[in-house]
Amino acid sequence: MPQMSNYSSDLFWEMTRNQSSFLVKRGSGTAQVAFSREPLNLTNKHTRKQSGLVNEKAIGVQPAEGRGVKLITKTDNSKNGHSPQKSLNTTTLKKHNRKVYASIVNSTAKHYYRPDLRQDAVCRASAILASQKEKKPTPERKPRGKKAKSITAEA
Repeated sequence: MPQMSNYSSDLFWEMTRNQSSFLVKRGSGTAQVAFSREPLNLTNKHTRKQSGLVNEKAIGVQPAEGRGVKLITKTDNSKNGHSPQKSLNTTTLKKHNRKVYASIVNSTAKHYYRPDLRQDAVCRASAILASQKEKKPTPERKPRGKKAKSITAEA
């Protein structure tokens, strides 16, 4: 990936808009929809606002090992433009759900770090935490009506 400080984000979006390894197109004709598999894309929509590659500030929420989520934010690219791995800050959040949501909001929107992505980040964290919950077993169905009366009469 080229060093971001050399290009404007608008130019970088125009270069990668139609040709990207993360781009996934579904449907055909006028009903075609473009999705993105970028790790820093919260809604998986292929738009300039949601793109984690193009924007200098981006937020990503991914599942952590076991239970919890990882909050990933981009740092300043002027120092680490040549090494993309160093330009990411990762924080693992393993508290209960409301604390996770509050810490996402506190570390992003309340510090003026892309406040427009706050709701998307909280929604993604909520979906990940819900998928990590253990499912309760379904209880046996109780007989009703004539079957229930016949069972109680036999006992």
